[in-house]
Amino acid sequence: MSVKSAERVLRVFELLSKHYNGLTIKEISETLSFPQSSTSGLIGTLYKEGYLSIDSNNKYKLGPKLIQIGSAAMESLDISEQGSPYLKSLMEDVQETVFMAVLSEKDLVYVAKIDNNRSIRTTAQPGGQKPLYCTGLGKTFLAFMPKEQRDSILSNIELLPITKHTITDKKQLEQQLDIFNKLGYSIDDEENEEGLFCLAAPIYGADNTLQAAISVAGPKERMIKQKDYIVEKLTYTAKKVAVSIGFDAGKEYTILP
Repeated sequence: MSVKSAERVLRVFELLSKHYNGLTIKEISETLSFPQSSTSGLIGTLYKEGYLSIDSNNKYKLGPKLIQIGSAAMESLDISEQGSPYLKSLMEDVQETVFMAVLSEKDLVYVAKIDNNRSIRTTAQPGGQKPLYCTGLGKTFLAFMPKEQRDSILSNIELLPITKHTITDKKQLEQQLDIFNKLGYSIDDEENEEGLFCLAAPIYGADNTLQAAISVAGPKERMIKQKDYIVEKLTYTAKKVAVSIGFDAGKEYTILP
């Protein structure tokens, strides 16, 4: 048996997780079709308890107490450990290096690397960080995250040339990201390291939000020869990892709002 007040709390959290600039009480009540009077009381309680914060425009955002809860949840569900057998299987299928990364503000952080015996040398290592705009994994985050979040990140970073292939024009990058969003995967064509070609796909969690990304990387000529096969195995693996962390297998991956 469900409890209406608990359900409403969850709907508020889910709504605000998609609106980084916050919402007013009126906007929350209208979006969720809740009575404004009861919404006001609910929001007031969540704010008082530290689960919500408020800005100078009277817009409410997720609060600091949720960080503690989220951190505890992340510790109890290590996505790299959960995905490890799937990544190993992917590496064995495609015979190239496989990576997993998570988002950390405006950079990606590698959390797993499965080497193949014919892997080429790369600077990417677990624990290391890379820019979002010039890597397959990074472009996956940009292509599949909410547009509001993408715009915020791109407006606060400089697109520096890492190689002669790096896209440094913001409009061109945005057009490419929209294409990747429709394809369901992203491509890094020697944009971060000369000679390295990368295909990457998103991983969603139980709440249908982007949690991580996985990639297959190798020499361009070798990768191009089996690109379609790699994409098939890559996207299949991404969905398997997503289901293992709570994603509804019956859902299709969301398209950028």
